[in-house]
Amino acid sequence: MDVKMNIGEALIDAVMGWAVVFLGIALLVLVVVLAGKLMSAKKPVPAVPAPASAPAPAAPQAQTPRAPGAAGELKLYDTPERDAAMVMAIVADELKIPINELRFISIREVRK
Repeated sequence: MDVKMNIGEALIDAVMGWAVVFLGIALLVLVVVLAGKLMSAKKPVPAVPAPASAPAPAAPQAQTPRAPGAAGELKLYDTPERDAAMVMAIVADELKIPINELRFISIREVRK
């Protein structure tokens, strides 16, 4: 079957095709946005009642005083202290944040 179309009919068909595609994309975006809002909706956390008799708090352990701005211990895995210090200095410089405001938990050398 041979169908003859003039330019006007072909143009209308092309515009209708594009409209259907854009409508489908818009509906897909709407579904994704709604699903995201449903997934990220905060659900109320039920309150846990406090136990009737709480044990007495243990005596605080003696901790060594830390320097001002210190953020705790740093664990080094297969990394010399000199290299770790350079990594911390580079990170602080790149982030434009004073090093005493950053907290490094551990540094590990990755070898290939």
